[in-house]
Amino acid sequence: MEIESYRLLFKQELEKLKNEIQLYNDEQNIWIRDKQISNSSGNLCLHLLGNLKHFIGHVLGKTGYIRQRELEFILEDISKKDLINDILKTMEIVDSTLEKLTTKELQNDYPIAKFDKNQSIEFLLIHSLIHFDYHLGQINYHRRLLDC
Repeated sequence: MEIESYRLLFKQELEKLKNEIQLYNDEQNIWIRDKQISNSSGNLCLHLLGNLKHFIGHVLGKTGYIRQRELEFILEDISKKDLINDILKTMEIVDSTLEKLTTKELQNDYPIAKFDKNQSIEFLLIHSLIHFDYHLGQINYHRRLLDC
């Protein structure tokens, strides 16, 4: 796949995330954990952004971002506005990083072994999109269930 396709897909998925967060009627509901739902939409949002800022921004783009993964699942009560700003910032980081890659470079080894062996940059991008969509679906379901 061409690098432009990855840029488009990541932008599209981050836009969907932004729209899901914006659709919450009550901002406090973004942070609800209920019964068997152990992660709020806010925490899933932070996790998705942390993942992209680390694996794409930091590793490929050399942004210097230092991930604090454990905080992605315990922070609470970040405003809807701040979450959306973080989504927009992440969108810029991802796009500016991918913009510097060529389609040929997608076949290069990803700089760190993520799955106990080296994979290509393209493999990591595909994995990141799948991971993103999995959690995006959870956020959508969370919103429709708990934002009454």
